[in-house]
Amino acid sequence: MFNETLKSKFRDFTIHCFSDIYKNENSLFLTFLIMYVNILLGNIMVFTCIILDSHLHTPMYIFLGNLAVIDICSTSNILPKLMYMLSSQQKNMTFQECMTQMYFFIYFTCTEFLLLAVMAYDRYVAICHPLHYSLLLNLKQCALFLVGIWTSAALEPVIHCIFIANLSFCSSHQINHFFCDISPLLKLSCSDTLHIEIATYVLGAIVGLSAFTLTLSSYVFIIYTIVNIRSADGRRKAFFTCASHLASVLIFYGTSLSLHVRPMSAYSPMQDKLFSLLYIILIPIANPFIYTLKNKQFKESFKKVVKDGYNNAAARCRRNLPTDILKCGIKGK
Repeated sequence: MFNETLKSKFRDFTIHCFSDIYKNENSLFLTFLIMYVNILLGNIMVFTCIILDSHLHTPMYIFLGNLAVIDICSTSNILPKLMYMLSSQQKNMTFQECMTQMYFFIYFTCTEFLLLAVMAYDRYVAICHPLHYSLLLNLKQCALFLVGIWTSAALEPVIHCIFIANLSFCSSHQINHFFCDISPLLKLSCSDTLHIEIATYVLGAIVGLSAFTLTLSSYVFIIYTIVNIRSADGRRKAFFTCASHLASVLIFYGTSLSLHVRPMSAYSPMQDKLFSLLYIILIPIANPFIYTLKNKQFKESFKKVVKDGYNNAAARCRRNLPTDILKCGIKGK
């Protein structure tokens, strides 16, 4: 009996992916590959520019660099495995793989909630207290915020994984999703999951509502300050200072709330897959464009990094070329 219970808990899962809504899954591989490459290129570009250009070593851009890292990691947690399953049609996933994927999915979600809240606070300080910005949010405080975000976000997924690991999966091990998430796993279990559902909402409220409250209160003060700016040009500049972050917040909260804030009785596999795709792919693709499209400082930094990279590569190439080839080139000229 004990061995049977262990087998029911730790058997491999089979991931349905999109077989119930799209028969020719192989063609989806190229679509996801293109999206994944775009996500990597866009976010690596943002992160690289921020690292290499000392002019971007400010709290606002350091937070943006961390957001790029989160987008890369959260997408890499799911898309490579999904693409492998679509191309090979080998859709089995061990219990350990499933728990690992679920842990990092929740971890990066919590991290992004907290980071967006701190980024909203950064915009609040920049617009409402510009003269005291360096005192209220300097590089040391920025580092403390980031350490707190990355460490505190690690606790919630541990609790979820412990709860899920103690469930029994008696009959079906077919996960009607394209990755391991809490909702489809709870649907599969033959154990009582009410306490886990309650814990999920409570933990989500602790992280999500606290982050949402800080974000909302920051923007209430920001909007109040912008409205009271006398000149139209001043209002426009202040608005564009926080417009990119506000757009990112709206997309993130819109997709994440649609995905997580609902009772299990309202669970729909089709709807879950749709909102998960928007959450996992749309946000990481959109963020680099949202934050850099109208950012003159970042555009100048990007041009400088590309130019410096080209010049350094050309210099290395000239150093490595044989002397006789260089002489021939000079004579040819």
